[in-house]
Parts: sequence; C-alpha cells; structure tokens
Amino acid sequence: MPLVQVHSIGPGVTVQDLGRPGWAMQGLSTGGAVDRLALFEAAALLGTQPQASLEMMGFGGVFRTNADTRIALTGAQMQANIDGSAVSHNTSTIWRAGETLSISGAKAGVLGYLSFAGGVQTPATMGSQAVHLTAGIGAPIQAGDTIPIGDDPDLHSGATKLRSTDRTKGGTIRVMPGPQTTFFDPETRARFERTVFTRSPRGNRQGVRIDHETDGFTLRGALNLTSDLIVPGDIQMTGDGVPYVLLSECQTIGGYPRIGSVIPADLPVIAQSAPGATLRFRFVSVEEADKTAVSDDAMLTRLRQLCQPLVRDPHDIPDLLSYQLIGGVTAGDDP
Repeated sequence: MPLVQVHSIGPGVTVQDLGRPGWAMQGLSTGGAVDRLALFEAAALLGTQPQASLEMMGFGGVFRTNADTRIALTGAQMQANIDGSAVSHNTSTIWRAGETLSISGAKAGVLGYLSFAGGVQTPATMGSQAVHLTAGIGAPIQAGDTIPIGDDPDLHSGATKLRSTDRTKGGTIRVMPGPQTTFFDPETRARFERTVFTRSPRGNRQGVRIDHETDGFTLRGALNLTSDLIVPGDIQMTGDGVPYVLLSECQTIGGYPRIGSVIPADLPVIAQSAPGATLRFRFVSVEEADKTAVSDDAMLTRLRQLCQPLVRDPHDIPDLLSYQLIGGVTAGDDP
C-alpha cells in the first residue's frame, strides 16, 4: 500500500473529509473540513471525488512517500517544495517515491489542504474519516506517523491548474435571517450591517471571533432564551455582544442569541480570512440565499470546467532532458 511518512508536522494537522452528517440528534456536529470548498477544488484538479485529506492550520510539515502519486495543495496558500522545487497552489503535481515534500507557513489564508489522488485511507468511524477533536474522535497527526493513501487512479494524466477567487482577504459576507434575528431591534441589526469588523486571532475548528470597536450587539432578555439547534455559519453573540461565527466542529445546541447565519457560499471566506482581515456583513433574504445554493455535484462540475492544462516553463523543469520531447526522429536515410 502507498504510504506517507511524517518526518515533522505543524500543530493541529488532522485528517478531514466532508464530515459525518446525520448525528446532530445525538449531539455530534458534522465536523469535517472547515473549508469544504478546498476539498472540491482538489477533487477537480485530481479528477476524483472529494476525499479525505490533511487539513493544516497555518503550517504543514515534512513528508516522504514510497509510491508515485499526484497531489494538490488547496485552501490557504502555503509555501511548499518537493526536493527544493516549488509546488504551486491550486495545481496537480506528481510526487515521486523517495522525494521529500516540505510544506511550511501559509502566505495567505489560514487552513491549507494536502490532498492525494488516492485519498487518505485511514479507518472510518461512524461513516467518516474526519477527526473530530471536540468529540474525541481521532487525533492530530504526529511526527513519526505513517499515513496510508490509495493508489493514484490516473498517475499519467496531464497536470492541471485551477483559478479560484481569493477568499483570504475578507470582504462582504452575506447573512440570512434565522429564528432569532428579529429578536434584535432594527437599529441593532442596521448597526451590525454598518460596522467594520476584523477577523480575530482567536479561533479554531469550532468558530472564530469577529472583533469590532463599537458597542456590543447585545439582546435584551437574552437570559430567557431557550437553548436550541445551532449549525455552522450561525453568528452567536456572547453576553457582552461580541459575535462568533460557528464553524464545522461547533456544538449542536446553544443558548447564545444568534443575529443570523452566514450563507454556505460565503463560509469559506470566514474560514480563510487571516487575522486582521476586514469583514462586513450584509443581510439577504432566504430567497436570495437559496439562489446561491448549489449541490455538491454541481459544484464539482463547475470547478472541473474551470481547470486548465498546466503549461510549464522549461526553465522550471530540472529533469527536462529526461523527457522525450520529439518522437519518430530519424537520421534521414530511412526508406
């Protein structure tokens, strides 16, 4: 079986797939990749379905494999090289047996994803390979670990690249109303839309804090709220009115008031905006939010259509002479 040996590793690197939906009634959130879009981008580049990958929180590690395989780095733009040759973001790249893959810090974004054409092949628990740290399912990758991966189904396919919208710099986030939105008075909701926020350094797979310099967005009578279902994207207000946007590993029940919920299409921007990035929120109707919703199949199809063949500069190919660039050449004296 193809294996990846971990020589060194950054903090909080975990195996993540699309999570395990359907367990909320038992108190277990879906979990899975915080930036789901990154797994679909990798699948488009590698010609696969979304598979279990390594989620890296700001820093990667040093790896070696015993089998040739294609890889893709998506999500945060992380500095990476194979035996000194740079590995580009959002491209498919061949990683040869015996070569060393080094992934260091993120140049932009927060969460990077290392995907293999054969996928990570760790055992599934409750229908998913996703590590869920809050629930105690699985554990972070450690130096010295050996990670099983699948065979590359199409090793010799041409390299591809994918141009995607930069979601690491913040921007305007669309918010749809939830069951408690109207509990906040109109002026508070309007002030929430007018406020310029910044992404706080405080955040993890459960959620991120959104800082601001104005008064808090408090709710009169919040102590009388009954705890109920919460989902990724919900914007909870703490007792002092500081918003937190919930992410994939959030709890399933909460009592803090929620002013609305970030639409799924914009949640990757929350996940990847670096600390200090500027964020603003804009309320949209449920009907407007519905128009942005696409199925997983439609998303993968669209991303595959955006992939293009990777044209490499010959100056960047260290083993150029090993390629047969011209076939069928003779001395000229053949009959």
